[in-house]
Formats: sequence, structure tokens, C-alpha cells
Amino acid sequence: MPHNAFPQAGILGLRPQQSMPQGPHANVEQKLVPTMDFATAFNTMTLIDLTDNKWYMDSGATAHLTNTAEGNFKGHKSSLVVNGRSQEQGVDFDETFSSVNQLDVQNAFLHGTLDEDVYMFQPPGFIDSSKPNHVCKLNCSIYGLKQAPRAWNARFVNFITANGFIQCKSDTSVFIYKKNGLMAYLILYVDDIIVTASNTTLRDTIIQVLKFEFPMTDLGRISSFLGVSVKLNDKGIFLNQSQYADDIIKRAGMADCKPYTTPVDLKSKLGDDDGKPVANAMDYRSLAGALQYLTFTRPDITYAVQQLCLFMHDPREPHLVALHRVIRYLQGTKHMGLQLLKQQSMKLTAYTDADWAGCPSTRKSTSGFCLYLGDNLISWSAKRQPTVSRSSAEAEYKGVANVVAESCWLCNLLLEMG
Repeated sequence: MPHNAFPQAGILGLRPQQSMPQGPHANVEQKLVPTMDFATAFNTMTLIDLTDNKWYMDSGATAHLTNTAEGNFKGHKSSLVVNGRSQEQGVDFDETFSSVNQLDVQNAFLHGTLDEDVYMFQPPGFIDSSKPNHVCKLNCSIYGLKQAPRAWNARFVNFITANGFIQCKSDTSVFIYKKNGLMAYLILYVDDIIVTASNTTLRDTIIQVLKFEFPMTDLGRISSFLGVSVKLNDKGIFLNQSQYADDIIKRAGMADCKPYTTPVDLKSKLGDDDGKPVANAMDYRSLAGALQYLTFTRPDITYAVQQLCLFMHDPREPHLVALHRVIRYLQGTKHMGLQLLKQQSMKLTAYTDADWAGCPSTRKSTSGFCLYLGDNLISWSAKRQPTVSRSSAEAEYKGVANVVAESCWLCNLLLEMG
């Protein structure tokens, strides 16, 4: 049923009050008007009498700018939220999870169905003048609720599987359609969707079915996803995070630094107690965490970033020097990314290695692997082993076990995808 055809019985007539607060919050509430209209159209909440035997949460609004992967302005996004930190498990929520993308679902969490009774105060600036002392009983999930991601995901999974898709067991964010020789793949990440199909007609039909159930924006051919730039070229697809890398460099205050040709010094190993503690541990943790996301398209810095993240709990000056070296390496390699070639074979090839007792503090080994599908690098990892190995052979076998587990998972995923 289209969103403008929903029955209006029992729907709140919320509109911004004339006496809205002035200043920065006023703009937030003005941007929230379409969201409130959407919430009322979908009967998200109902006004009820305020009583003493129920738990009520505060509500409010958030608004922020959205940009493309290249850093260009894309638009405004506002949300009606509740303070979910005041929820109590077993009272107004049970289980929660977030699932793991170019369709953008509008106000995705408002589509989820609640199994619990949840109450909140009327949003500031949208208080019903005829019932100012009433509170809202939520009929659907809303941003800020701990169970909102789960409720939205359950609603989407139920809908898409009822329309012929099968949820992949190896990766539950992937949905597969196979019927009468036609195939389609759908990937969901929160409120972002990627759809591809064996022909244009099937793809367009899927998009129309989704639009009929959930109000969403068709962004057309994929150009960026979760901050990753996606560019089609003669060879296939090129994935790049140059804008994100540039943001990291600027955040570190190193926009004018000279580049390094390598990301890590291989002559020495970092230890837990090397040097003095850094002056600002929070900055170190923030930059190291940001570099982790960059490894999605930059396997060349995976080992270096893995080493930096080992010292998040107590970063020292040598660790900070190593972090700055990685950033200086990025300064000269921002244009680099991951090229995925088209028309490749389905041959899976794995490589693995390990350094025996490489950590000077714990004598644990670090193992790494990379997996190729044809000539495409599709998976890679560098990780310190959880236990000490008594020989180099044991360290190597542990590395082999890791890559075999990853290979088995990829094989199962490829088998499900057909």
C-alpha cells in the first residue's frame, strides 16, 4: 500500500508550534517537519494519558549534513529520536542487533514493528496544543530505541523473503532471488540498499516493489557506498577512499607533511612499554580507529594498522611515531584503491604467512592472509595469534587454519549465490 493511502484514523495531528525556540535548535525542528509528517502518516505513535506506572523516555531531534564519498554536499538528513539509554532490558526491549547498502530508505527505523509497550514524552516543538499533558505510545520503532535496528531488519527480511528472495545463511545482509532462469542480488546495510539483477527489467521491478512498500530514494547507478567511492572503468570497478584518507590526514594536522614511500619500519618491532606515554591518548585512539576503516580498500596498510591498534589501551611515543608514518604514507598514496577486474575465473587462491614470536612483549606470533578470486583480491587480514606458538611450524599452521576458515566461508557464500 502506498504511504499516502494509509488510513488516517487515530493519527496524531502534530504540527510545529508557533512559539518554537529560536537559535540552532529552531533549524533542527524545521528540518524535522517532513520526518514528523512521515511519522504521523504511518501511525508511528498515539497520544495517551500520562500515568505513574509506566516508564517514559525523552524525545528530541537530530539533523546533519550528508556528503558524497568525494566530500561534496549531498543534502540534509533529520531524525526524530528517543533517549534509548534509559531503557531497561525486559521492560521495554528484549533482544537487539544491527545487521550489515543504491537505494536509500527514508526513516527506515520507523517501519519496524514493536513487540513491547514503549512510551515517550511529546517531542519539543511538536506538542499537541489540545492535549499538552498527554504522552506518546509508540506503535512502531523509532530512532534511539535499542531494539529499533532489530525491528526494522525483521520487517525488511519478512517483506523481501515473502517476495521470493532467500536470505543468505553465510551473510545475512545478502538476499538472493532465483526463479525461471533469472537472478538478482540485494545487499542491505541499515537503510542503504544495493540491488543488481541478471537484466534491467528484473532490477527495475524489484526497485518498484521496494518503493511500493517503503518510501525510498533511487540514487541510480552506484557511485559511493558508506564512504567508499565506486567508479566504473574499462577494467571493471575501482574502489577508493581518497576523501576519507584526506580527512584523516587533516584531522592529524599533517596536511602539509612530506610523504613516506612505505607504511611501516620493518627493522624494529613495537613493544608495550616502549617510550613515554603520549600526551593525548584519545587522539591516538581516534586516528588508529579511523585507519581501521581505511583498510577496507587499502590492504597495503592492514599490517601497519593492526600493529598500531595493539596499543590502544596505553599508547606510547614510538607508537605515535609509527602512526604518523602511516599517515605520511597515505599523503603520497591517497589515489590508491582496490581494482576489481571483470570477467575473471572463479578459482579461489589463498596465501598466508606468519612471523614466529614476533611480538617483543608477549612473544605471540602475527599471521596474515590474502584471498584471490581469479585475479581479484577479495579478502585479507593481519592478526596477532591468541596464544604463544612453540615453533615456527605451529605459528604457520595457525595461520593456515585462519585462511582455511575464511576460504570455507567464502566457498559457502559463493555456493549460495549460485
